[in-house]
Amino acid sequence: MCYETSLTKTTRQIEQRFSSTMKVPLLYEPYYHRSAYTYPNLFCIPQEDPSEIFPMEWGLVPFWVHDLEKHRNSKYKNWNAKKENVFTSKSFKGSIKNKRCLIIADGFFEPHYEPGVKGAIPKYCYLEERKLFTFAGIYTEIDSDYWTVGLITTEANDFFAEIHNRKKRMPLVLDEDFEGEWLNPSLNEKNVQELMDNGFTKEDFFAHTVRRDFYTRDANLNVPGTLEPVD
Repeated sequence: MCYETSLTKTTRQIEQRFSSTMKVPLLYEPYYHRSAYTYPNLFCIPQEDPSEIFPMEWGLVPFWVHDLEKHRNSKYKNWNAKKENVFTSKSFKGSIKNKRCLIIADGFFEPHYEPGVKGAIPKYCYLEERKLFTFAGIYTEIDSDYWTVGLITTEANDFFAEIHNRKKRMPLVLDEDFEGEWLNPSLNEKNVQELMDNGFTKEDFFAHTVRRDFYTRDANLNVPGTLEPVD
């Protein structure tokens, strides 16, 4: 599963790559690490308005939830949505049909395990030259200036099965050629399912180990050094 990500590019770089503008530009600043556990904003291009990049709180709140705090305190965090049940889950089936989005990132972190090593080894995953990419996402609009988002995950390919080697999952990183299609409002369930099955990027991912205090509760991870490789 994917609970931690980075987006280190400038506003200008992001807007040029996606031909979209920040809806709330003052809310964006580059980050080296954001964790779903803190309910941060991710920056997303929604199906209903691809010309703008919306700040969306990580942790999809279903449209039928009325008590936000009670939902947050429940076990259903909805940071990720599994491809296998996104059309049947009560939390996700409304959004996958007509509220799909692109979640912008330039890297993400996954836990790796080795025999004889206590705890998880954090791995940072990225494309060549740490170029921008998008996760397939779904979202809800809680009110006119508050959106929430969840990230689609799928079974790991060979590369990520070695990285995330216990649960063997990976986020659905869309191939650049399919980003526009993910936002296409005319897709039916079969079309969307085919995109999730075949739309993972054809580009190679890379990964390296990062600082071992990564999973320490009080570690300050939103610093450039978090992305640096270590032995």
